[in-house]
Amino acid sequence: MGLFKGKSSSRNSSVSSEGTSTLSKIGRKGSQTSVLSTPTHLSPMPGSNPSLPTIHSESFDLPPAPDPQNDASGYLRSIYAVRDRSRFVLEAALKDRLTNFSVDMSKFSVVAEYVVSIIKRDYAPDYHSIPPHGRWQHFEVGGAPRIDQMMEAWPKSVDNAERTRRLLDLFLVSVLLDAGAGTKWQYKTANGRIYRRSEGLAVASLEMFKQGLFSSDPDQKEQVDGEALKKLTVESLANGLQVSAENPIAGLEGRASLLIKLGNALDNVDIFVGHRPGNILDYLLRHPSTKHIESNTVVAVPTLWTALMDGLAPIWPESRTQFDGISLGDAWSCSSMPPAPGWERIVPFHKLTQWLTYSLLVPMTKIMGITFAGEELLTGLPEYRNGGLLIDLGLLTLKGPQMERGLQKYHDNAKIAGQPNMEVVPMFTPDDDVIVEWRAVTIGFLDMLLEEVNKLLGLSPADRLSLAQMLEAGTWKAGREIAEVSRPNTKEPPIMILSDGTVF
Repeated sequence: MGLFKGKSSSRNSSVSSEGTSTLSKIGRKGSQTSVLSTPTHLSPMPGSNPSLPTIHSESFDLPPAPDPQNDASGYLRSIYAVRDRSRFVLEAALKDRLTNFSVDMSKFSVVAEYVVSIIKRDYAPDYHSIPPHGRWQHFEVGGAPRIDQMMEAWPKSVDNAERTRRLLDLFLVSVLLDAGAGTKWQYKTANGRIYRRSEGLAVASLEMFKQGLFSSDPDQKEQVDGEALKKLTVESLANGLQVSAENPIAGLEGRASLLIKLGNALDNVDIFVGHRPGNILDYLLRHPSTKHIESNTVVAVPTLWTALMDGLAPIWPESRTQFDGISLGDAWSCSSMPPAPGWERIVPFHKLTQWLTYSLLVPMTKIMGITFAGEELLTGLPEYRNGGLLIDLGLLTLKGPQMERGLQKYHDNAKIAGQPNMEVVPMFTPDDDVIVEWRAVTIGFLDMLLEEVNKLLGLSPADRLSLAQMLEAGTWKAGREIAEVSRPNTKEPPIMILSDGTVF
């Protein structure tokens, strides 16, 4: 800790006068892997609510954000833009001026207290033991250390770098498969255990990985390479996921298409040496921005982010939002943004890229001992567990016309064979303004919750939870548990998203 201390930056990312927001360089204390040493806070926009805390900055000189005036698409694809742009929607929420939701700020404390109760129940008083949010934990559902067990079976000749590459291979494919599975799908292991949703998809992807479904090398099944992914079929993936008429999964074709396109994306050998996802490790280690200080290797999170955004760009559907002919991926127009032309109405989320980043950091840190600078740039994940928590506890309430429209969509969808048809909730497509606004405001409220949760836990600045820890031990778990109470038959979120298997 403390590397590069005192080296400050004057980097700002400015947006036009009709939507001005400044993202200064930020740091966090309490991260398990960051070299930065100041607390992370949400800095107020000009004229914003003074109760929003302030960002401080020092230490590692991170790569700058693209200038949106000269490179709007580059800016919207950057990690800097996610929090920067979503703040406008948070500001509207704090004034109860959202298009689709009513906001009851008296319920904010209810949400914070519920999250704290979950964290205390599972971790008190050892809050320092909370792992950062990542895919690794999902593989350990049921208390089985599956990743450790798999690595123990590898020969001693497999060094730490190759062990890390294999886990990066697995985690990347597993995260791409981790879209909403629906309310009916489940995965049954060889010992008869049944898992559902994210954990079920994790265990299923691990078993497919061990069986060699993603490898073209019969002598090394436990890897992922482009040649094998290009030959993947919907049928082989369905078999690996145990999909049947009685065990349907949402977005099967979309998931298969994503992995096949990943196979083509791995032809970018500048990033994915040898057509393997895991070789992004080698790309990062040799990158000019990576610092090798004595025994410490320090990688900038924006460097990893850009590699993932550029390397995985070919996998996203062409129907996604574009600007100047460039696909922006998980970015959408939102009515609650300030009135402005073009790109300024767009809110970027890049949820799968963020989930990937959170997840890939873990093996590189645990096995290779790499330190990552700039983790605090990552936001809370704008998905239905974190967002559903805000609705189920009354902080957000869908307005009447939108509720009526969403319920009609649910009823229409329920007429399709195999689709959910009980515990009726409003349903929308991912590009619907309701979903975009919900996701954007979720990012802002998660930042605010981090401050309140640390305050309620009474943690000192040195011991405060990072955002990744709160996501892991608090909001994501709380959102799932309140959904189970609110809709015990299906455990579905309070708003359903008609997924194609490529968004959530």
